[in-house]
Amino acid sequence: MSLHASQTRGQLDAAPVSPPPSPAATGDEFTLPAGRMIVAGVILVAVTAVSVIFLPPVVAGGAMIVVALAVLARRVLTSWVGWLGILVAVVMFIPIRRYALPIPLPFQLEAYRLVLFVMFAGMVAALLLDRDRRWKPVGFGWPIGIFFVTLFVSIPMNGTRLVQEGLADAAIGTLINWVLLLSVFFIVRQIVDTETIAMGLLTALVWCGTVVAVFAVIERVTRINVFHRLESFLPLNLIATDGESFRAGGYRSFASSQHPIALSVMFCILIPLAIYLARYGRWPKNEWTRRIVYSVVVIVLLMGVMVAVSRTAVIVLGVMFLLTLLLRPWLGITLLSLGIPLLAVGTAAVPKVFNTLILSFFDIDGLIASQQTSPGFRGAGRLADLGPSFAEAAQYPFFGTGLGSRIVVGEEQNAFILDNQVLGSLLEVGAVGVLGLAVLILAPILMMGAWAFTTARDEPRYAMLAFTLSVSGAGYAAALFFYDAFGFMQTFFVYSMLLAVGGWLVTSSPPALRAREAGEGMFVRWPRSHAAAVVAA
Repeated sequence: MSLHASQTRGQLDAAPVSPPPSPAATGDEFTLPAGRMIVAGVILVAVTAVSVIFLPPVVAGGAMIVVALAVLARRVLTSWVGWLGILVAVVMFIPIRRYALPIPLPFQLEAYRLVLFVMFAGMVAALLLDRDRRWKPVGFGWPIGIFFVTLFVSIPMNGTRLVQEGLADAAIGTLINWVLLLSVFFIVRQIVDTETIAMGLLTALVWCGTVVAVFAVIERVTRINVFHRLESFLPLNLIATDGESFRAGGYRSFASSQHPIALSVMFCILIPLAIYLARYGRWPKNEWTRRIVYSVVVIVLLMGVMVAVSRTAVIVLGVMFLLTLLLRPWLGITLLSLGIPLLAVGTAAVPKVFNTLILSFFDIDGLIASQQTSPGFRGAGRLADLGPSFAEAAQYPFFGTGLGSRIVVGEEQNAFILDNQVLGSLLEVGAVGVLGLAVLILAPILMMGAWAFTTARDEPRYAMLAFTLSVSGAGYAAALFFYDAFGFMQTFFVYSMLLAVGGWLVTSSPPALRAREAGEGMFVRWPRSHAAAVVAA
């Protein structure tokens, strides 16, 4: 019986396998492309008719150009990774609150809002209609949930006051805006489901940041901001005028950001990623070439920090370095040994900038005096704002004056910019809101740091990535005390994308999956031997 079975099996293996019926035999080869052509033709005719009948000629021409570009880029526009690339490009290169799309709507439709809306709608449709797509664990959902609840609860707790002062609409609008802001994290996390996509996103952010830094340096020298001239070759409407700021005997670069401080913070949180890619990046293939390339990238990003001339950036870099020195001593010492020559070169090249950024911290009296200027007026020093702000916070200690009650720009302005996100949150959403803010910012940093030294302790590539993201998070957390971080959305979006990669790392990366199969969870027992190994490393 076994011989007969083996002969039969051999005959089956040797027999030619008939190919599946060709699409032509069933008509699919003809009908499917024809159907697509018909649908495409209908859409094209509809867009053309609407554009010609209802839109001005310039807008109609822009609409047709958009349709043509969409056809040419259809492979990108039908790919989640392609849309992720579009989001990165829009966030990094189109200044927020400066340009809007030329679409007649009751509000100014900025490019990033349109991209997020399309991605959000597509994600919802995919989850509802595609049976193979499942919601991926985000890792940091509970800190975001706690933060959002603390924002929401401040509205009913201040409902009467908000209505009496005509701020109810502002409160609801601010809450909706927070849904939009936080959606970046969730959308990006659903797209980042492999290591290839995660590394591609980090690489894209670093290289886009490098391009922005190059143009920021050019802006410092020429006072020409190429990102403020996009309307000359892109279909964009200008909705805000140029801003200018001077310090250290020269012009402070804005580049594609809303303010030099926000620009410098963005560069700072990208620097640890560039250092990580120098060791674990996928391009260039040769390790030494890769280290040289990303060493140049780090230098360019540091130059971007310098031309923004922001002392906040120095604090951010200092916090990130101290954390590295504490948890990865040898890496910290290596970075210090490499940074000292760069510091010397920078001092010789731009002494005024160096004096403003570094030496001013050693002049304690002068630094304090500079932060106590113009109390009670717009542009007051940070220390000058503390007294009046704490007195106001004492009147509404727990829930503040209500989400959206502080309007710092525009015709309806009723408050001053404090250059302190924590203080601003205290006034607007109270101590409860500050607690939610602390959970939002600190919980992911601690979770990624703990994961790096526990679950991923035996896999350096993943452990170092988690540590790198936690270091960038610590730098962003430090910056919250020195500028209104949530009002500058470019940096917040970049940080949200980094958190999305961190969410993939602690929930769906190979070490996380192996730990889950082993029943260890995110936090595993950490023997003393591993603690000693970390210190030795």
